[in-house]
Amino acid sequence: MASQMFVEAPTGSGDDAAYPNSVLGKAQLLLGAFESGAFHLRLAELSRRSGVPKASAYRLAQELVQWGLLERRGDSYQLGMRMFELGQRVPVSAMLRRVARPLLTDLFAATRAAIHLAVLDGGHVLYVEKVAGEANVHTHSRVGGRLPATCTATGKVLLAARSDREERLRRLELTGLPSLTPRTVGSVEDLRRQLVIVRERGYAVEREEILLGFGSVAVPVAGADGTVVASVSATAPVARLETRLLLPALRSTAAGISRAFRCETPDG
Repeated sequence: MASQMFVEAPTGSGDDAAYPNSVLGKAQLLLGAFESGAFHLRLAELSRRSGVPKASAYRLAQELVQWGLLERRGDSYQLGMRMFELGQRVPVSAMLRRVARPLLTDLFAATRAAIHLAVLDGGHVLYVEKVAGEANVHTHSRVGGRLPATCTATGKVLLAARSDREERLRRLELTGLPSLTPRTVGSVEDLRRQLVIVRERGYAVEREEILLGFGSVAVPVAGADGTVVASVSATAPVARLETRLLLPALRSTAAGISRAFRCETPDG
């Protein structure tokens, strides 16, 4: 399922000119090849997913191994521990995870739904935390993973709060909307209407737009200045996705995260 949810880089043609000319640009493409959910990639697959020609991919991969950003396991590559260490030091996500984890754990205990904390990253939501029981380990999300913002409950909450919402929607009219299931929102105009409702209600509901049989309810998390910095959601099989029961607990958790986050930030 994960392989259907992420857009891969175009297959390399062997012409470096079609891609970033800088070493850093190409290295970013190699690391980005793992965004599709793969944990181990052979050189040929790393080249295909990143669009970096195989010879260049090999040279750069060897350097990334030396820096600890990649690790070599047999004939495959995987992300290195240095990536994890650096990721833990990204200020906003690290702070959010630290203050939110206990509250998200309590929310999971109260709802038995898969609980997520996400931030907006371009046109995607980036999951910075997840708390789920054994029955939920096979759902679509993972910490550090991305999904299209346009068809996730967390993404709709975050998009609805943006001051540049209309500009983003106009860009989507040119690029089109990703479609992951037959239930995924199909047009920018439909999405625009949904975002108006989300903004008015203060929460978003998604049913089977990402994964058939599952749905989510999400609410915003406000930062120190009142702007929305994240979204917390509960994901469950649609048969037991009861919005009216989930909302009070979600809103209480979001308010608690907001208070703790404001205390942690310098201007809070």
